[in-house]
Amino acid sequence: MHEMSIAQSLLDIVLEESRRHDLASVRVVRLQIGAMAGVVPEALTFCFELLTRDTLASGALLEIETTAVVARCSGCERLVPVEDRVFLCPHCGDPLLELVSGRELSVMSIEGETGNDHGSDQSSCGPEHPPGE
Repeated sequence: MHEMSIAQSLLDIVLEESRRHDLASVRVVRLQIGAMAGVVPEALTFCFELLTRDTLASGALLEIETTAVVARCSGCERLVPVEDRVFLCPHCGDPLLELVSGRELSVMSIEGETGNDHGSDQSSCGPEHPPGE
């Protein structure tokens, strides 16, 4: 089950970003996972819950958005959503050789609370660069 190693890498990222942004606890971690990334969301959630016990991310909700598979046609150069894993352009019939999306696994944001003296302030951190950069 490679979801355990993915969950460990995810926890490492969450803990590092929490330190960088002075979070005392993490409430929500939002991910984008491509439909062809080979990740089972339920297994990833289970592994993440196991690994986060006794950490500042204990009890954090893992919100997973699945991104569609999109490819560029080698003939007409159109961006085409891939359905049923058929990699042929519905417009010209040429093969869809360039995968544009569908294999990513990205942390989109981490939401938590700071441990300042003024109660519990909410804080959020997201990607340093917009998706696609």
